[in-house]
Amino acid sequence: MVEILQTSGFHRAYKRLHPNQKAAVDDAVAAIAADPSLGEAKKGDLAGVYVYKFQCVAQRFLLAYEYDPLTRLLLLVGTHENFYRDLKR
Repeated sequence: MVEILQTSGFHRAYKRLHPNQKAAVDDAVAAIAADPSLGEAKKGDLAGVYVYKFQCVAQRFLLAYEYDPLTRLLLLVGTHENFYRDLKR
């Protein structure tokens, strides 16, 4: 069983979403829980971070996470605007 953990940044962004957006994010989290290699590995400052891109109510959302065999740490979710700037904080 894979344990899903979340940072306070992810939690803050998630609770601001509308219910239909939360459903799309929940589906994305389930997808990376099943197969964490779906995301794109980042380089440089963000080494070790993976970003999964998905459609959410006719808009592209990004989900940043780190993983090991037993856990998935959800870092941030949101649109592309200022996403990587916020992720580096």
